[in-house]
Amino acid sequence: MTAANLTDVATLRQRARQNVENGAVTEGYNADREEIIRLLNASLATELVCVLRYKRHYFMASGVKAQIAAAEFLEHATQEAEHADKLAERIVQLGGEPEFNPDLLSKNAHAQYVAGNNLKEMVYEDLVAERIAVDSYRGIIQYIGDKDPTTRRLFEEILAQEEEHADDMADILESL
Repeated sequence: MTAANLTDVATLRQRARQNVENGAVTEGYNADREEIIRLLNASLATELVCVLRYKRHYFMASGVKAQIAAAEFLEHATQEAEHADKLAERIVQLGGEPEFNPDLLSKNAHAQYVAGNNLKEMVYEDLVAERIAVDSYRGIIQYIGDKDPTTRRLFEEILAQEEEHADDMADILESL
């Protein structure tokens, strides 16, 4: 974009006064807002399901290697909850409503809630869920492209942490 393509200040000021009730969603917002909100809500559900699964695993971890795994489970649960908060905040910024209905969370989530019967199964299921999140968020980032840089950056930040989580779970699984 060259300086010639930039909107002049008078036009920016005039447009900012129109549809003020839309908050951060200005005339220059190019994405399909409803679809972005749907993707955000599906990701919110994914993160909340992961929080619940990690919390269960934290409390249920037992065995020789349980202490190391439990510490990771708790750390990941906390970080997934932070992701959920950021996603919910973005949904509201875009004029949507974050979906927290427990009956819909597992239906809308990309990852499944699989309890696991022992430490190895728990770590395996967490790794599977992280891999799902990585692929899912990478696809969402590609879909968004340049249409909504704020939401894209949010997903990029979350994706980076999900990749770290997957590495952590793969390392623990290898040690079991």
